[in-house]
Amino acid sequence: MTTSEPSAGSLIREWRTRRRMSQLDLAMEADISQRHLSFVESGRAQPSREMVLHLAEQLSIPLRQRNQLLLAAGFAPSFSERSLSDATLAPAMAAVETVLKGHEPFPALAVDRHWNLVSANAAIAPFLADISEQSLLAPPVNVLRLSLHPGGVAPRIVNLAEWRAHLLERLKHLSDATGDPVLIELERELRAYPSGLKSSRPAPVEPGIAHPLRLAHGDQVLSFISTITVFGTPLDVTLSELAIESFFPADEQTRAMLVRLAKERANATSS
Repeated sequence: MTTSEPSAGSLIREWRTRRRMSQLDLAMEADISQRHLSFVESGRAQPSREMVLHLAEQLSIPLRQRNQLLLAAGFAPSFSERSLSDATLAPAMAAVETVLKGHEPFPALAVDRHWNLVSANAAIAPFLADISEQSLLAPPVNVLRLSLHPGGVAPRIVNLAEWRAHLLERLKHLSDATGDPVLIELERELRAYPSGLKSSRPAPVEPGIAHPLRLAHGDQVLSFISTITVFGTPLDVTLSELAIESFFPADEQTRAMLVRLAKERANATSS
């Protein structure tokens, strides 16, 4: 038996449904008639290449999936997909390394679309201490799996229930936004880890400015807040899926500890 590939119209309808938009909503956003959109979705009208890209823009469809939509409509992909080692991406990868290095003595890392580690700075070392399941550190290192696996960082996360809920919410948002089956399966795996099946949110905590990560390190607790950085207006699929997460000290004790650890690494390297 052969399985027919989805049509462009059915994919547009699927993305519209995923974005929780009615036909009228999308038609108004795209400045086309609802009737024409209905014909496109049903297959009664064949969209032009420009119309496919226009609708994809209104639906905020990721570049990888825009290429799939173009192929389904009978057109060649618009966006390149290079490997991270491609010479064309060298300036972008140099920018990533500059950001990572410049963030020291605070931790920062870069991940791909599946949250696999691409690069990290030297300050990430406290996160990788005391990992009992060494297979988690075998490439490709999945940052979310390493964080929540009981043999990974999870036993040292002081506010594990809160941080787990935060990471799973981020992952679900990303999998919903992209429809990526790998992310959907990763979410299912992570929810199966100990305490991952709880549907209730963790008990309220003292109000703060952001979700903190509180990590036990020796006899101290390091507290972090984080930001996510992505490339603006990328035209390459791989580059569009690259993200940098930068961790900042949430208190003076953490800042002082990170500065001290950086000095210790520098002294060890020079000796």
